[in-house]
Formats: sequence, C-alpha cells, structure tokens
Amino acid sequence: MKIGFVLPCYNEYDNIFVLIKQIKKIFKNHLILIVDDSTNNKIKKKISKYRNIKYFKRNNKSGRGSAVIFGMKHMIKEKKIDVIVEMDTDLSSHPRELPKNIKFFKKEKLDLLIMSRYLPGSKIINWPLRRRIFSFFSNKLANFLLKANVSDYTMGYRIYSKKAVIQIANNCGKVGSGFIVLSEILAELCYNNYKIKDTKTTFINREKGDSTVGFKLIYESLIGIFKIYFKYRRIKI
Repeated sequence: MKIGFVLPCYNEYDNIFVLIKQIKKIFKNHLILIVDDSTNNKIKKKISKYRNIKYFKRNNKSGRGSAVIFGMKHMIKEKKIDVIVEMDTDLSSHPRELPKNIKFFKKEKLDLLIMSRYLPGSKIINWPLRRRIFSFFSNKLANFLLKANVSDYTMGYRIYSKKAVIQIANNCGKVGSGFIVLSEILAELCYNNYKIKDTKTTFINREKGDSTVGFKLIYESLIGIFKIYFKYRRIKI
C-alpha cells in the first residue's frame, strides 16, 4: 500500500521540513505532494534535496481549499496510490497517529476519516480563545445545516480513499477557495453516500509562523456554508 500526502502550504518554511521528516520516519512507501502558495521561494530552493516529493509552486495566495483541490487533481494520476492523507503544514497535527488510523480506515472500508478535535478523548493544546470560539460556532452552524453526522467539519487532517478523491477533484472547489472547501468536501461525499467516520486526535496550536485565518476567511466561511446548504438541498429535493 502506497500512501499519498497532499500538503497545502503558505509561508511554512520553519515547519514544513519538520513535517516531511516526521512523515518519512514513519512511512517508507509514500508520495508527498506539496502545493506552495508562499510569498517567497525559500521552500522551492531546498525541497529538491528530498526524494518522493512532488512540488508545485503557485504564484499567488489562492487559498488552502484551492491548494487541496489542486493537489488532489494531481494525486489521482498516481496509479499506485490508494490512500490519500490531507494535512496542514503548521505542525498542528502529528503523523504518528496515522498508522493506527489508516488500519482502522481500511478495516472499516471508509472513504473519509476525519481526525476530530471535538470527540471525547481528543486534545486541543494552546489554541487561542478566539480561534476556539470561531471553530466551535462554525462547526455548530455547519452541523445544523448539513447534518453530516461528524463532530468536526473544519479539521484539515483527513484520510481519503482514491475513489473519494476522484469525486472531490471533479466536483469541489466551487463555493470558495479557503477553509470552507473542507465543509464542501464533506457535503459532497455525504450526499453521494460515501462512507465517513471521525476519530479522536491531538491538535496543537502552531509554535512558529502566523495563522492565515482573518476576517476575509471568516466571511467566506459564513457565506460558503449557506452556499453549500442550498447546493445540496437542491440535490436532495
């Protein structure tokens, strides 16, 4: 089994090479696909030293969700990849959780497994109060509207089947380009009867670099969740 990693990146020079080393220490048979929207070429200059990495540098900050869809469209061309992992590159999650979660994913024949911050047993460490409040209420709103039967709509630490990634690559990225795409992906898979579950995780707030979550992203997320609701509500009707 070969694991594919889709890593969206924006100005994460201080973090991304730590994550790459963590992944390579755990997984021997893997492919890492990085979509880099950074404002400089620091990562590009160093990345060639690493094996089993496909690197794409985009010239503009096009959004985290856009980067994930871009990466998935390239990942589905990799014939030997049958499990795809999406991770943020800010070291908020550790790949040490993946071996047991991938085993569970395969055993349950899932299409999407979300590492959730809001299940019993999960831990959230050093996250600012304002981010906790925004995440809590955005998840409550998403659950009220979309009813996907998961506890975390906005967590970017996920495991996908190849079949699910093909569905996502062909149909998602239409309601926004930022974090809202996480909810769009979930809705797309849910309403097309893909098998989805969540599991506990440990989430640690970044130690280096700056968060990209600002008013613009919050506004896009609020508008986007209603766009998703009306899009898939029409499908059901």
